[in-house]
Amino acid sequence: MDRKLSWFNVTSLVLGFAFLYLPIVLLVIYSFNASRLVTVWAGFSTHWYGELLRNEQLLDAAWVTLRVAFITACVATVLGTMAAITLTRYGRFYGRTLFSGMIYAPLVMPDVITGLSLLLLFVAVNFDRGFWTITLAHITFTMCFVCVVVQSRLVTFDRSLEEAALDLGCPPLKTFFVVTLPIILPAVVSGWMLAFTLSLDDLVIASFTTGPGATTLPMRIYSQVRLGVTPEINAVCTILIGIVTVVVIGASIITKRQEVERQKAERLAAAG
Repeated sequence: MDRKLSWFNVTSLVLGFAFLYLPIVLLVIYSFNASRLVTVWAGFSTHWYGELLRNEQLLDAAWVTLRVAFITACVATVLGTMAAITLTRYGRFYGRTLFSGMIYAPLVMPDVITGLSLLLLFVAVNFDRGFWTITLAHITFTMCFVCVVVQSRLVTFDRSLEEAALDLGCPPLKTFFVVTLPIILPAVVSGWMLAFTLSLDDLVIASFTTGPGATTLPMRIYSQVRLGVTPEINAVCTILIGIVTVVVIGASIITKRQEVERQKAERLAAAG
């Protein structure tokens, strides 16, 4: 059924997108402002991007953030995928309720509670806080998001493909890497992207679990914003927006191509 867009729907859509993206657009525009005053436009300039390259504190914080996000996304993707397979394939096992509850708890638990709990854990085991405590904390709360994304794909997975490979003599481990993983790869990539973005953006949990020499970019930006917004902060935020945009678009293109190839393979298999 065709539905015509009414003026109310169009207005609501425009206002919704403006509310979400207009602040980001203004931030990007004012990152090219020649004036030091972020609210006064004085002409187009890339001066503050050059100043950003000479700001060692922001650059060090950005490097720490990218390393934490990359390691977090990789480890969380592996653990989240394993958890999703366990919950989907092994039915009701002893301790399933507790296991699934522990997996899904970070989804609904406030970041303050998660950060404080992890802080108390690291103090109790006498684990020096720093880069690795932030990474472990981010893995803890991003793994559940990966699990949910991958599990939603495994629920609709055609098990007959795996059974056919096993019947033809393919070992279970090889079956997973040759048959199962390529099919669920779009969900795995989406989970990796989600974990990377959540780690990149986190402020609260990192603030609880950080230590000397492990200041992330959100923490550095927050500490400087409290003293006033500078054009350098607009510049670094614009770069982050660009990085996330490029990665998301790239992941979408890869996922779409893999989906097209999978559909072609299924049609060829059905025709054969």
